[in-house]
Amino acid sequence: MDKTHTSNEWSIRSLIPENHPRRQSLIIREKIVDALLDGYLAPQGLIAHGRGECFDYLIGEKTQDFAIKAMKAAIATMLLARHPVISVNGNMAALVPEEIVKLAEVLNAKIEVNLFYRTKQREIKIAEILKKYGAKKVLGVGEDASATIPELFSERRRVSPEGIYIADVVLLALEDGDRTEALVKMGKKVIAIDLNPLSRTAQKANITIVDNIVRAFPKMIEIAYELKNANKEDLEKIVREYDNKKILAESIKFISEYLNQLSLSL
Repeated sequence: MDKTHTSNEWSIRSLIPENHPRRQSLIIREKIVDALLDGYLAPQGLIAHGRGECFDYLIGEKTQDFAIKAMKAAIATMLLARHPVISVNGNMAALVPEEIVKLAEVLNAKIEVNLFYRTKQREIKIAEILKKYGAKKVLGVGEDASATIPELFSERRRVSPEGIYIADVVLLALEDGDRTEALVKMGKKVIAIDLNPLSRTAQKANITIVDNIVRAFPKMIEIAYELKNANKEDLEKIVREYDNKKILAESIKFISEYLNQLSLSL
């Protein structure tokens, strides 16, 4: 089907009442469904989104302090990097394409498409979406993904020799743990945005932002502008003082206490 499902004719967002208590969540779900129908989101991406939405409930559907700390460390790390890359999958392209392009621009980072369920059609469509929002160049499409991540056997192993392969810092989200672990073994610093602090991605990344990408990307852009002109010593201090295990522990403790408070209020 060639019809674009993000058109008003197809979208049911207009049917969601303005005062619906779950309006924003439902709109996000519609964006994900639109992306599936438009052919650039794999069906498995719906499962990933649902899992993340569950964990978003557990942090109160708000950006918490532990996420802000991780974001500051992430932005400082990317500003210090020689070859920072933002890795994009279907869910990210569906929810924060404009923000991906903007963050890459502020940080002077490259953008690369990298997919577990890789098809040429999905690569091209995701690249087109990013370019629609101003990306000048999108790596990892077609023959450009000619380099290989060692010890990785999924389609995610194929990366651009100009992008992820030579990157010193990779920002990714909604990720599987295999590639995160493989990238860390290659000596790269991995920044993960993952609502599940217990996932292998969250546990293996150097910096884990436990937050929803629809909140994290705008906030990271804001932080990037704040830190862009900071001196190198200040950025290095932010990175040096960051402890990812401590941040993960804070997030898990928050979830535990949040659930306990909810149980007491029933």
